[in-house]
Amino acid sequence: MGLLARVVSLFEGDPGVRKVAGDPALSAELLLLFRMILADGEVSASELDTFRRICVDAFGISKDSLDEVIEFLNDFGYETSGAQALSIFRDADLERRKLLARHMAEIAKADRHLAEKEMRLLRRTLDLLHLAPSDVAGPHT
Repeated sequence: MGLLARVVSLFEGDPGVRKVAGDPALSAELLLLFRMILADGEVSASELDTFRRICVDAFGISKDSLDEVIEFLNDFGYETSGAQALSIFRDADLERRKLLARHMAEIAKADRHLAEKEMRLLRRTLDLLHLAPSDVAGPHT
């Protein structure tokens, strides 16, 4: 990051965190994805790498902002339950709900081991979003 960008960041905060904090749906989705990482009680490098890739590719968050975004999610996560985060998506269009579920499945499968707790979290998410397991299968998984 250039000197000017660092100075601006000091005064305005990290641009990735501002983007996440300013978008309740994005905050909720990233929080749910982060909870999937934690679901099996272990944080694997492959799950974190998948989370980081999704942040960059799907949401346009800069790689330089990812550590700050994760820190924000840690703080934000204490104030928001999974059910509260999912409630934002109940009325979202079908493709948006499918994308959330696919991202969660990508993270769950990233370490090549689907733990029972990860499967339960994914099943509960599918139920609350009125999705079928077949909705998660597709070109994004």
